Amino acid sequence: MCDRYGTSILPDYAAIGRAQDGLALRRRGMLQATAASVLTIAGFGGPAHAQAKGSLKSTHGTGFCNLNLFLAHALQLAKEDGLEIQFVNTPTFAEQVTFLGMGQVDLGLMPYTSFIALFNAGAPVKIIAGGGIEGCSIVARPGLDSAAKLKGKTLGTFQLDTLEVMPYDWLKKHNVSFKDVKVRYMGNTPEAVEAFKAGAIDWICTIEPYATALVNDVPGAVRLSDGRDIYGAGYTDCVLACRASLIKDNPAALKSVIKAMMKAQAMAETKPEEVLPKLVGTYYKTSMPNAQLAMEKQPAVVDARSQTDFILQRTDSLVEMGYIKNKPGRDAIDWTLLEQVIAENAALYASLKYKSA
Repeated sequence: MCDRYGTSILPDYAAIGRAQDGLALRRRGMLQATAASVLTIAGFGGPAHAQAKGSLKSTHGTGFCNLNLFLAHALQLAKEDGLEIQFVNTPTFAEQVTFLGMGQVDLGLMPYTSFIALFNAGAPVKIIAGGGIEGCSIVARPGLDSAAKLKGKTLGTFQLDTLEVMPYDWLKKHNVSFKDVKVRYMGNTPEAVEAFKAGAIDWICTIEPYATALVNDVPGAVRLSDGRDIYGAGYTDCVLACRASLIKDNPAALKSVIKAMMKAQAMAETKPEEVLPKLVGTYYKTSMPNAQLAMEKQPAVVDARSQTDFILQRTDSLVEMGYIKNKPGRDAIDWTLLEQVIAENAALYASLKYKSA
């Protein structure tokens, strides 16, 4: 799933929205320094539309919902269409979201909750394809085997992430208020996992392969939910989003990325033993057994059209949690280019195991 930077210092969504209206952006000093550093390393200093022809820049996370994008980058699967996929590594969740909102990158793969907050702030961005499905789990320490027993207990999670919304939704389903639990925002997934093992937090919402590893490694640990009990099978977690202007100005480039990710999905589904060695170590800092488990638990899926209503319905939770005031409508999502890629590559699409149709 998408990278769990998990900082409690969120992107200044209001500032992003004001900047889109032509007002000065007032970003935190930390973000300014880090952004300048990353931009220098990446080799560009202006907005993404000033880039060299034939390339698109993207942010990304580190989870398995990124697999299709990672493999497309590793093998440059869009090269045959004349496109180079370039990565901009952002050290924090805040930069990942802010870079897309401010037009410093062309596209990015992120939790849909983060996208919704960005869109709600007025940033000109659109969801154009899917990332990964399922793979989220709520795991509690021994004896905490019900929602009622979690009252007063400490949850380890990540702010404005799907891994925060899922515990909120799960507790709500079981008639427990989110206000009845303590929430500790973690720095990253390894930190959260170690805190759980050490007993510093009582329950955690995390991703594969960490969830299964915790259940196996912590005697008596309980998997309370894998998300399917509240969201149903095949629920989405991350999405591919882009600057809205690119849909009109450079649709061919975006279609090349989507097509490359579709090729990657086909490879991952049919030849996982060949795919993982290309990614583990470079893109995924984990063991091969953990990577094999993660791929099985959280497939990367490009065609997320069936999840349209699911994504938009999660805005209700974001409103209730106080993260947004206005719910975005269907205009936040544009599957047009995805549908064109599907129509133009019928055999490739037909070969995919996971898809909406």
